[in-house]
Amino acid sequence: MSETLQDRNKAILIEGFETLFNRRDFAGAEKLWSPDYIQHSGHIPPGRDGLFGLVKAFPTDTKWDHGIIMAEGDFVMVHSRYSNGDGSALVVVDIMRMKDGIFIEHWDVSEGAVTEAESRSKRPMFGDLWPKLSFKESAVGSAW
Repeated sequence: MSETLQDRNKAILIEGFETLFNRRDFAGAEKLWSPDYIQHSGHIPPGRDGLFGLVKAFPTDTKWDHGIIMAEGDFVMVHSRYSNGDGSALVVVDIMRMKDGIFIEHWDVSEGAVTEAESRSKRPMFGDLWPKLSFKESAVGSAW
């Protein structure tokens, strides 16, 4: 059975995000993010260098985990959690447009993760795990 474009793009997204966010392998990530990368996120500076600079500023214990991944044509959407060792976390839906296996454009929607005590729904925002602390606004300017 042959691999579909959507399956290939999902696998590239996982490998790319693991490379950039978890391994912090910027040379490897350069192979997956276009030099002409278009950033639509309001909290990330423009281009590939803006994204890489943001990741370099993250606390060293920042970790990326993925949940649901959906693909349609050249677009891949992933529900993710970006967490720190202090228990703070962001839950994000990243939307990537790809061309020939390279990330060329990005949009996202994010919100701070809350603890079970803070949650009105009493259900985790991501997976089955509750972060120890809620995401603090002060982290937006420095770490996130």
